[in-house]
Amino acid sequence: QVQLVESGGGLVQAGGSLRLSCAASGSIFSISTMGWYRQAPGKQRELVATIMSGGSTNYADSVKGRFTISRDNYRNTVYLQMSSLKPEDTAVYYCNVRLVGYNYNYWGQGTQVTVSS
Repeated sequence: QVQLVESGGGLVQAGGSLRLSCAASGSIFSISTMGWYRQAPGKQRELVATIMSGGSTNYADSVKGRFTISRDNYRNTVYLQMSSLKPEDTAVYYCNVRLVGYNYNYWGQGTQVTVSS
């Protein structure tokens, strides 16, 4: 089993910044894709950003130019640097990990990000 522990959420004013972290532990052989998703009240969970083992990244249009995803393969950790935050970024953010050779998603516990106007 793989466990994901998230940290870094909080309350910030519009225009501020936050940095989320997600550390993976447990039965890890090799991590393929790592990413971040978010879910606002009453809405479906949506993709925010992903990063492949080779370093290629993908972002939702709504966060391009403001968010940056990165990973530390030695520590099995993925980060999300969020800048120029907007009230519409308010949501619970979930870390996601996929292992090489396994079509299964592991999820973190979620961390609340609230952006005030």
